[in-house]
Amino acid sequence: MKFVHIADVHFDMPFRTLAERANLGQQRRMEQREAFRKVIDFIKEEKVDYLFISGDLYEEENIRKTTIDYINNLFKKIKNTKIFIAPGNHDPYLKNSYYSVYNWSENVKIFTEKVETIKYENINIYGYGFNDFEMKENMIENIKIEEPEKMNILITHGDIYTDSKYNKIDKNKLKKFSYVAIGHIHKKDEYYPGSLISLGFDEPGEHGFYFGETIKLNGKEFLNKKFIKIDEKEFIKKEINITDILSQEELIEKLNLIETKNNYYEIHLTGMKNFSININMKLIQDNIIKIKDKTKYKNSITENDKTLSGIFLKKLNLKFHNGEIDEETYEKILELQNRIMES
Repeated sequence: MKFVHIADVHFDMPFRTLAERANLGQQRRMEQREAFRKVIDFIKEEKVDYLFISGDLYEEENIRKTTIDYINNLFKKIKNTKIFIAPGNHDPYLKNSYYSVYNWSENVKIFTEKVETIKYENINIYGYGFNDFEMKENMIENIKIEEPEKMNILITHGDIYTDSKYNKIDKNKLKKFSYVAIGHIHKKDEYYPGSLISLGFDEPGEHGFYFGETIKLNGKEFLNKKFIKIDEKEFIKKEINITDILSQEELIEKLNLIETKNNYYEIHLTGMKNFSININMKLIQDNIIKIKDKTKYKNSITENDKTLSGIFLKKLNLKFHNGEIDEETYEKILELQNRIMES
């Protein structure tokens, strides 16, 4: 028996951060489609028996029929693979949702909020999903394993780590299953495959899906699982210390020398700055999506300076040491004063 487990594709999400940079939002949506097609190609080549989709296949608020058609046409290309979908909090099974009204391929089974058991000769599949954008009732308690000698698989979407409103699941209750195909957390671990592709800078690292198959060893059957990387790009945060950079033009040159290797970058500027930072993003290579200024201003004023600025700094330092203002406010006031002196 072979299966593929994916989750959190989020088709037709707007990618708002990327959309601010050229056509990168649309480009990422194309990469999303390409990644999903690669999953289908893998299933076809490996003759996979089951495809488990553990929720958030698409974004209910943004999904287009053309995208649903694209997904379904790919499903038709793997007619010998049984496809199980457990709707999540972003794609719940609503009265008028595509899960409810669309004519899906015959090999697709979509679960509702009620726990269902699909029985085969050597495997039982339990599944349920969201029928709203939240799910507070814990359905795991209602599942009883009827045939423990068989492989028993759970497919759902939920949270096993926090006390959330998104189908909170007691991790200890999962031990009764041979495999748990779950979605919701976008970082892969022993339970979650993570999002199929990285959706932002809070999702670093590799992204893809789990491929599982049963193997026989010493007369016993075991389940072997491995992660398959599918996403060609990563969202990377990179720090640049600008203490020795003397001008905005020099900083722009340094940013454009970064080898992005087709990845997306969020740059954190650190250190002491010698100039005001106000970068025109049109002058920066497209794959640098964000620039965050975490620098501190080089202070050109001293308390011993008998000018108005020196007196101001002495009073500002006194307020800071007395706890009347916090460090963030102190730095902002100091930067503003230095900018005034520069102008």
